[in-house]
Amino acid sequence: MIGRTINDGALDSTQAPPLTRRFKLAYGIGSMAEAVVISSTTQFLMLFYNQVQGLPSERVGMAIAAGLAVNAIVDPLVGSWSDRTRSRFGRRHPFMALAIVPVALTFFALFNPPTNSGQFVQLAWLAGLNILLQQALTAFHTPHLALGGELTTDYIGRTRVMSYNTFFLWAGDTLCWVATFGLFFGATTAFPNGALDPSRYPLFSGTIAVLVAAILFTSTFFTRKRIPWLPKAPVAMGRFSPRAFINDVKHALSNRNYVLLLASLFFLSLMQGVRGGLWIYTATFFWQLTNAQITWFALGSFVSYSCGSLIVAWTHRRFDKRYTGAVAVVVYCVGPALPLALGWAGVLSARTPGILVILIGFSLLQHLPFSLMTTTMFSALADIADENELRFGERQEGVLFSTQTFFSRIDQAVGAALAGWVLHLIAFPVAAVPGHVAASTLHGLAAAFVLSTLPGIVAALFYARLGLTRASYDATRLGLEGITDR
Repeated sequence: MIGRTINDGALDSTQAPPLTRRFKLAYGIGSMAEAVVISSTTQFLMLFYNQVQGLPSERVGMAIAAGLAVNAIVDPLVGSWSDRTRSRFGRRHPFMALAIVPVALTFFALFNPPTNSGQFVQLAWLAGLNILLQQALTAFHTPHLALGGELTTDYIGRTRVMSYNTFFLWAGDTLCWVATFGLFFGATTAFPNGALDPSRYPLFSGTIAVLVAAILFTSTFFTRKRIPWLPKAPVAMGRFSPRAFINDVKHALSNRNYVLLLASLFFLSLMQGVRGGLWIYTATFFWQLTNAQITWFALGSFVSYSCGSLIVAWTHRRFDKRYTGAVAVVVYCVGPALPLALGWAGVLSARTPGILVILIGFSLLQHLPFSLMTTTMFSALADIADENELRFGERQEGVLFSTQTFFSRIDQAVGAALAGWVLHLIAFPVAAVPGHVAASTLHGLAAAFVLSTLPGIVAALFYARLGLTRASYDATRLGLEGITDR
């Protein structure tokens, strides 16, 4: 257990109180807000500005990509700044608290562009508000992840803490699915796909904004009592500055395991970016599912994430984290593409009896490995923070988690742009009607989704080369304890 820190950042003999289940819940729920925001924007931004507002898909994709790319630069800045912050409110909580209102306001504004405005104004609104939203979300998310990485030094304890974080990622994603498809965008005679009805978006965005603000406040407020026992920035570490930031990033990138993890994330996020932009199109137009049917996917995700949360600590006791992560990445990449591959080959179609049950069954191959992969990745980052502390004498959770986000944001930006261009290249029509899209266009949609598996497989190869083992963890902790005892 992490001891209380004194002025120079070292640990004294005072032991922190146990990490209770209530505290882990308070910590984990913070990721729920991020999941709600990311799920909402990933699923509906392209659809809203392309199909509802009538803007060209390739330009919408570029506007979304611009926001993610700009924010990718902000992520490591926030991480380094929070690592070096010294205040009575700790290193992480000031950033988390200040992000709450901006996240809510920018999310609402993003889905409510100026009325009767031209294409340029709407694209500028999309790009600008998305940049602000992503930056506000980073101000909470990066310190929040760093907080989870420093709550305990125990090998399996880190996995348990991060499993709460991953579980609430599922909860937020599922809540978003059920609320949006089953409540906000329910089918009507005029709009069988309610997400194509422009009148629904003010209520949708306003409700989500209030919910997200409440979740962020809850996590920030109920984790504040842990602040006295969290690691503090040593005086020798210095204040945040451009030179300090560059040195922090250099230290992070000097770690071989971290570079391999970033390379894995680079290719994985490319796949996720493409699929995130295309999934709602495949569900709505390829499989011709109604919004009510889409909500049933929450059942498959609940089973998968529950199983993932229960078995991840067990797998880390028996297998190295790199092998757990690599296998999970492979299944995560291949599983969701299988039904589209069968649809592309003509084996499955929207008219296949029981197609909804079949698709929900395949979804198990997406959510279970994602749960294992995400928890393993976050737990491994905490182990890498130990390695860098032993080498440089500084706790760098903020930088390590944020430069990971840097590369994933860049790739998501590329993925979002590619998704927009895919829709353009296959000539996907604006204001399309399910059941009335050309077969050649739908086959192109399925092909693009299946081919996005390739960068995911490359990601798994990098992940398998990680040098993080239980033995390396024990050696690092032994070295750190030796330094502390001097």
